Amino acid sequence: MTGREMILQAFDRLFDKAARKLSVECSREEKDEAKHRFEERFSTLLDALKQVEMPAIPEEVVQSMEESIEKLSGADLAALLASVPLVTQAQELLRLLAYRAAEQRLLDHYIHSADDRYGGS
Repeated sequence: MTGREMILQAFDRLFDKAARKLSVECSREEKDEAKHRFEERFSTLLDALKQVEMPAIPEEVVQSMEESIEKLSGADLAALLASVPLVTQAQELLRLLAYRAAEQRLLDHYIHSADDRYGGS
């Protein structure tokens, strides 16, 4: 099983657990659409995991994840829902910060490696 298949299999199980926790009835089409959106959001990770053969997630680990869903309070759920739209924005901000940091390191490298034997320019 690839890492991608492993993650998507776990998503199916955890989605079902979350739907039961919320007392939400989802049609097959709705669940498929939710899974498709999950795959889009995590496409970079899932694409990378296509190359990796992995065993299934241990049953104890999946059960632990299901238990964490069961323990969520209403406030926890509201906080999770509120944070979802912010995740994409936060990822973009982190990319921007990483780009700026790399740019700065490159400039620092050029400045420190400049030949100043003849007084520089």
